[in-house]
Amino acid sequence: MRDFEDSTLWRISAFERIHQQTGSSGFARLSGPTLLPTTLLADLRRLDADPTSGDVLEVIAACMRHRESALLCLQHEELVWPVTLFPNERLYHSPRDMGDVSRSGLARLKLLTAEPPGVRPPGHWMQERVARADHYRPLSPLLWSFALNGPRRELLADIAGPVAYRLVVGGAGERPSAPGALGSALERLQRESAPAREIARWPGMSVERANRLLNGLYLAGSLLVSRTHPAAHGDERNWLGLRKHRR
Repeated sequence: MRDFEDSTLWRISAFERIHQQTGSSGFARLSGPTLLPTTLLADLRRLDADPTSGDVLEVIAACMRHRESALLCLQHEELVWPVTLFPNERLYHSPRDMGDVSRSGLARLKLLTAEPPGVRPPGHWMQERVARADHYRPLSPLLWSFALNGPRRELLADIAGPVAYRLVVGGAGERPSAPGALGSALERLQRESAPAREIARWPGMSVERANRLLNGLYLAGSLLVSRTHPAAHGDERNWLGLRKHRR
């Protein structure tokens, strides 16, 4: 059975066969914790019970919120990508760089399993489970790509509702970049706070684009969310009407 050092990804048919036989992915065979942390596991079970929110981005958001590492097996087209998130180190581990995958495949990205990590981050004192250095990559660009190009079009539950948003510099000290209207919206959010319904009306924007932008900023740690800002208390009926009109 392969492990994380193999740079060849599994085909979905092989992954499903192993999962049926063992009850877990072949990527989790290295010794380590048998269960995810209780708080994260409770969140994932809640998402799994709610088909409207139990998607890839919500699961990633749960890992980031709890700052807990997890191995996510993701289906991109016909291949299974074992991606281990390390929120505290702002890194992810994968045998190959997911930054090279097609955008059309990201639009249909699926979560197959969420499991305890099989590797540890670089610099961990238990070095026997630290993988090759070139298999660790910056996490923020991956999350940004998933938010802008992945299957989720709605706001993440953590940041939805009557809220005003503003761009802030993330923990890594870098501001995400985006082309065209998204880049203009980033510039504007750096100067002022605005609710999602207003951002959706900016030139070149839409409800979906606003949602994706805000989701990406949130996951990148570059979003200030205020429920007390005056801009957060607009007419919610207007926002709902705008959503129907723009879809």
